[in-house]
Amino acid sequence: MTVDESRFPSVEILGTTLHGPTLREALGLMERWIQEGIGETRAIFPTGFHGLWIGHQDPEFRAILNSCNLCCPDGIAPILISRLQGKRLSERVPGPDLFDEFMKLSAQHDYTNFLYGDSKVTLRQLERTLSGRFTSDLIVGTISPPFGAISKLESERDIELINAVCPDVLWVALGCPKQEKWIARNVERLKVPIVVGVGAAFRFAAGIVSRAPECVQRVHLEWLWRLAVEPKKLWRRDLLQAPRFVAAAVSEALMIRNGE
Repeated sequence: MTVDESRFPSVEILGTTLHGPTLREALGLMERWIQEGIGETRAIFPTGFHGLWIGHQDPEFRAILNSCNLCCPDGIAPILISRLQGKRLSERVPGPDLFDEFMKLSAQHDYTNFLYGDSKVTLRQLERTLSGRFTSDLIVGTISPPFGAISKLESERDIELINAVCPDVLWVALGCPKQEKWIARNVERLKVPIVVGVGAAFRFAAGIVSRAPECVQRVHLEWLWRLAVEPKKLWRRDLLQAPRFVAAAVSEALMIRNGE
């Protein structure tokens, strides 16, 4: 079940529907879902061009993106494409920003969080970083699953541990598309109000990977900063996949704008 699209602007890019809340609105929606309790587990997927491009090529993954409760633009590319279509998504809602701002809300309102993904080193450093920033205990559990495929048995064991502590939000940092697929397979068994796929957010928040300075973010060149910081990891995505995405998405946007 997706969020009521009448509440936010929305746009379809290469078959995937993106919702356009501001960061503040997304946080407010999360708080409302927590207050409503666990009638269902809502899924949030901050998604940039990489996820949209995978969805364009893989109908099964596109269906996963379209089935989540809130799919919001993680990067600047979907914002610019929406404007080219003649529509307007409000602003980026990057996973790292959503995570960081929700940690502040958690400290104020005693929300609890479970961290699933990344390495044990990252998780330990992140817990130390958060305990240094906030006096309250925001994290009720962490799990670093296998780097490769996660078996059904391993997932079942992990979900039992997660459900046992009843966090308000489960943050999943397995990378795209692994995290979205894991959430889609297991969302019905989770007993948490919200689950969010956040990619590299844990490493940013832990200070293991540096985010671009605000001046770089303001001119929408954070992708170039990340490419310079992690070239081995991102060169194929940013230098090979990105141009293909832009060509396909711009072509589609111009057709939509021209009423074709």
